[in-house]
Amino acid sequence: MEAIVLAGGKAERLGDAAGGKPKALVEVAGRPLLAYQVGRLARAGVDRVIVSCAVDQGELFVEELSSIGPEIVPAEEPERLGRGGGIKFAASFRQEEGDVYAMNGDELVAVDFTALLERHRTTGAAATITVARPKSQFGLVDIEADDVVTGFSEVAYVPYWVNCGIYVFTADAITRLPDKGDHETTTFPELVAERKLRAYRHEGVWLTVNTPKELRTAGDYVSEHPEWLA
Repeated sequence: MEAIVLAGGKAERLGDAAGGKPKALVEVAGRPLLAYQVGRLARAGVDRVIVSCAVDQGELFVEELSSIGPEIVPAEEPERLGRGGGIKFAASFRQEEGDVYAMNGDELVAVDFTALLERHRTTGAAATITVARPKSQFGLVDIEADDVVTGFSEVAYVPYWVNCGIYVFTADAITRLPDKGDHETTTFPELVAERKLRAYRHEGVWLTVNTPKELRTAGDYVSEHPEWLA
């Protein structure tokens, strides 16, 4: 089994906290952020991870991640290709045919990759998208028709599902990705119209790492949950 990882992020919002590294290699509790997902992929049977990255950064990913287990194969984009284009470009480095994992490389997501793949193959979908309900940043204010406030309540998670950036694609779905651009505005609407896109519901950990505050949150979480360090 192979996996494709999008790792072209520049970590601009992280500023000095990134230490000049690509966002996927920013340290979280002493390890590169992407190392945690590569480790989880390895435990799910993935032995080859293709990293879509910027020009001249490929060797850096090989150096930082090769000790984990899977072969790390850099796919340096000749130009910014967008998420869909990046996945399609990286897929040209595959050695196998059939289903492939694809995901963002700058998040901590405790998805069950084995269950995701089983779900994908059971439904016969062209692509399966992992969805989650993110934590709510706000509490609810209860208001009556005349605008009288009657109470407050905390909401742990938002009441809707969103894309958390982890997929399984068939080989056919890969060929339908754009050469440049975003798959969510091109390929996915086509698959929706054909009823070939399915969802896998993830209700576990999902931590984005876009700001220094989120970086600290991720570091604290990993430090408090040593299973991520295994």
